[in-house]
Amino acid sequence: MEEKNISTVYDPQSVEKKWYSFWEENNLFHAEVEADKQPFSIVIPPPNVTGQLHMGHALDNTLQDILIRWRRMQGYNTLWMPGTDHAGIATQIKVEEMLAQDGVSRYDLGRDEFIKKVWEWKHQYGSRITTQLKSLGASCDWQRERFTMDEGCSQAVREVFVSLYEKGLIYQGNRITNWCPRCNTALSDIEVEHEEKPGNLFHVRYQVEGSDEYITVATTRPETILGDTAVAVHPEDARYKHLIGRSLILPIVGRSLPIVADEYVDPSFGTGAVKITPAHDPNDFEMGLRHELTQIVVMNADGTMADNAGKYAGMDRYECRKALVADLKEQGYLVKIDEHSHAVGHCQRCSTVVEPMVSKQWFVSMEPLAKPAIEAVTSGEIQFVPERFTKIYTNWLDNIRDWCISRQIWWGHRIPAWYCSCGETIVSREDITSCPKCGGTVEQDPDVLDTWFSSALWPFSTMGWPEDTAEVKQFYPTSVLVTGYDIIFFWVARMIMMGLEFKQDIPFKHVFIHGLVRDSQGRKMSKSLGNGIDPLEVIEKYGADTLRFMLITGNTPGNDMRFYWERVESSRNFANKLWNASRFVLMNLEGFDPSFKPSEEKYTLADRWILSRYTKTVTDVTRNLERFELGEAGRLLYEFIWNEFCDWYIEMAKPRLYNKEDGEARGTAQYVLWYVLQNTLKLLHPFMPYITEEIWQHLPHQGVSIMVSPWPEAQVELADNQAEQNMNVIMETIKAIRNMRAEVNVPPGKKSEVILQFAAQAIQTVFSNNLQYLRTLAAAEPIEILSADAAKPENAMTAVASGVEIYMPLKGLIDVEKETARLNKEMENLNKELARISGKLSNPGFVAKAPADVIEKEQAKQREYEEKRVAINERLAYLASL
Repeated sequence: MEEKNISTVYDPQSVEKKWYSFWEENNLFHAEVEADKQPFSIVIPPPNVTGQLHMGHALDNTLQDILIRWRRMQGYNTLWMPGTDHAGIATQIKVEEMLAQDGVSRYDLGRDEFIKKVWEWKHQYGSRITTQLKSLGASCDWQRERFTMDEGCSQAVREVFVSLYEKGLIYQGNRITNWCPRCNTALSDIEVEHEEKPGNLFHVRYQVEGSDEYITVATTRPETILGDTAVAVHPEDARYKHLIGRSLILPIVGRSLPIVADEYVDPSFGTGAVKITPAHDPNDFEMGLRHELTQIVVMNADGTMADNAGKYAGMDRYECRKALVADLKEQGYLVKIDEHSHAVGHCQRCSTVVEPMVSKQWFVSMEPLAKPAIEAVTSGEIQFVPERFTKIYTNWLDNIRDWCISRQIWWGHRIPAWYCSCGETIVSREDITSCPKCGGTVEQDPDVLDTWFSSALWPFSTMGWPEDTAEVKQFYPTSVLVTGYDIIFFWVARMIMMGLEFKQDIPFKHVFIHGLVRDSQGRKMSKSLGNGIDPLEVIEKYGADTLRFMLITGNTPGNDMRFYWERVESSRNFANKLWNASRFVLMNLEGFDPSFKPSEEKYTLADRWILSRYTKTVTDVTRNLERFELGEAGRLLYEFIWNEFCDWYIEMAKPRLYNKEDGEARGTAQYVLWYVLQNTLKLLHPFMPYITEEIWQHLPHQGVSIMVSPWPEAQVELADNQAEQNMNVIMETIKAIRNMRAEVNVPPGKKSEVILQFAAQAIQTVFSNNLQYLRTLAAAEPIEILSADAAKPENAMTAVASGVEIYMPLKGLIDVEKETARLNKEMENLNKELARISGKLSNPGFVAKAPADVIEKEQAKQREYEEKRVAINERLAYLASL
């Protein structure tokens, strides 16, 4: 074979760009419909078109890519459907900011011109996130890339809206929503981020009408007092039972408020009395419906106070708060103000504090859709991995509220509803220009749909639905959805509902949940903390394979993980270890014929051992991938490649590789190295696609790319438990000899005499036939085997392995006087360090002023040095006995 060596140093930058281009040019990511092939499909959780790659994306897409590459190699017809989300609010803000630099607002342009500007922005910048995904190695079928606002997806959105409306499952009504005064739109729950903020709890007394009695209520938002329409108490609360049915006088305003009984009120919290502001609090809204209370909106869409706020009308909400509190205090209604930390909702896009507010919106009636979605999971038809998320999912659906789907912005799927002055509302699949009832002019609803509405249809809209396409027939339902636990409710549940409603089938069979990537301190990565790690910087410095493998190893389904630079370094070291080992193999394949198959009797113990370990690794890695235990699969590969193949087998094979006189023995070693390496590269390929492709291409191989080569299957006949057991004892013995040599600082090039004594003849026979491993890997020479009843050697170090006693005579191996002098010097230095540390730790001034972590480090050093001193004393005593 012609030598095909690789460079001395692995350069991920040149390798990764080269191979990604190669895969794309050879159309290896693309899947055509092939009805006779078993499908495996994943739809990508569509990143926002405004987004850029962050660690959450990197983890999520690495997990998907591993599954896709693995199934592709197994021969499935694999489709990884890529695409992006139009991200209504985020994109509109982005374009508005761009226009503002030229002093232009969207209102200056008008709706149609503004939408043109958004599309221009999308065409110029919208591919950034997909380009970044490519740098990660994502093997998506880019020929099928979709966008939630493209023509096909838009048709699906229109069809679903109209169908749900016709069934009475979409309606328009005045209900409480999250309102952003900056974006001037209603928001979905997922668009609101709650942050714990210091605030105040204002205790205000309301006088009982016609009485000297008062009821004190507490609120964090005193400006909403102006919209109060009742005060609620628990029906069994003895303090207030006699007042139920009577009325209170609303402070400042003077309006009469009924005192109502409601079991929602917790009598043990605060004063046990709750002010009800139905137009400005979601829980109050529900109580208001139960008690048929008036809804008084006291705030405008921009966060200023409305006409219903009386003398405070026109004030900013926070100015109103200050003025109202001052008036309450002046008029004797303010009892006290407590400091109170509470969760405050902020708009995810602009960070403005959101206001719960009643407004006229479009809603989806969720309960009829939720029931079959619960059944699909509880029956096991859809399985969550890990299973514990099933309960979280079902609990949320059991208590689901109707979904507000309208947004007061311009970028998005415009609601297909038209209004006529005759009072008619027309919802239509096709755009209309006149009223079908009176022939009058109609006007389309200005609102657009919540972005999550279109993404709820993603598993089937991306495949061409509502047309009954070949892609829908083969790839729907998809095989697995990979996503974080933070959007189970907002996206996963809605996809399940829509899939069951419109395809009468589940959208995916498994929901593989992963956790968040946190910083090294366990904090969520965020702009405000400045603790985010840019995955592109990691890729630029270390390569995508290193980042991918770091994210996978130690990762367990559903659990958060921490980002440590040390783990990145460890993964980089693993890549280098694999590279150097592969380079060694390639350098020693001269004259190798891959068609050569050694006879079994030519296999050494090391050959049988590594082939058995490889076979079991195939089984274990495949089984863990099937269970979605990707982190464990990665760990098994790491252990096999680093410890067993690189550190042990390659070293054991070297004597035969270097012995060119015994061609058959050398050919056998070459074959086993090649067979194990090229197949192990296949196992590793889904995790580290670039480095495995580069090495595999240099090895003798068949096929255009490792990514479409067959996934290894376990060869049961290669499993050899006895070989593994025998080799484990030999390796244990080698490690024991190495440790003894290290303890007395035997120079690496110096041989050491070793004497072995065995508990059983069988293990003695194994060693007698394989002493070359001890000579090669433990520098053991000469090696003597003692009979079981022979006397133990004197003046020798001793160790024990399984069924083997190991002796290493020290006579002539070390200079006792020189070693004693060295140890005494080391002891002297240790005593000095211990005295210094003890002095520090016994100094009250140091202990009082030093940070806790500094003191802990000094205490740890003290323990370490004391342990070293004990070990040196033991070694000195041993040397004195010689």
